[in-house]
Amino acid sequence: AAAARLPTRAETGAGHPSVLGRERNMAFHTRDFGDATRVARGRCAYHAGLSAEQQVAARYSEQGCTLLAERWRAGSGELDLILRDPDGGIIFVEVKQSRTFDRALSHLSAAQARRLFATAEQYLYTRPDSVFTPSRLDVALVDAGGDIRIMENFFAGGL
Repeated sequence: AAAARLPTRAETGAGHPSVLGRERNMAFHTRDFGDATRVARGRCAYHAGLSAEQQVAARYSEQGCTLLAERWRAGSGELDLILRDPDGGIIFVEVKQSRTFDRALSHLSAAQARRLFATAEQYLYTRPDSVFTPSRLDVALVDAGGDIRIMENFFAGGL
């Protein structure tokens, strides 16, 4: 009987810039076929997250915001979306997608919040015009039905 095989890096898109950084968390090179389901779930979650980010970006665009960057990475972490609002302020958005809004919100930890702030600060320092520009960090929740709940300036009260 022929042994089942896992997809190659080329077949999965591994190594493509949009996948880099996430592939190390997915067992692409394993030969333990019990992990194949986990790999498939990881890929599905990754694409669901990308879709959620696109939906949230469209919502902000409808409100007159301009998308500056998607999945911006720095040494301390990644920002899902960076936008400029109609008044010129910068909005950093963390998108969380899950079956329910509560479940999506539960995936946000205090440690991740600290990384988001550090990464936002790094972004501001890369743009001379941004250092003194008003900014905020929003959390956008997307449920299984595609409904979106945006929580503006979510961390204003502290961690």
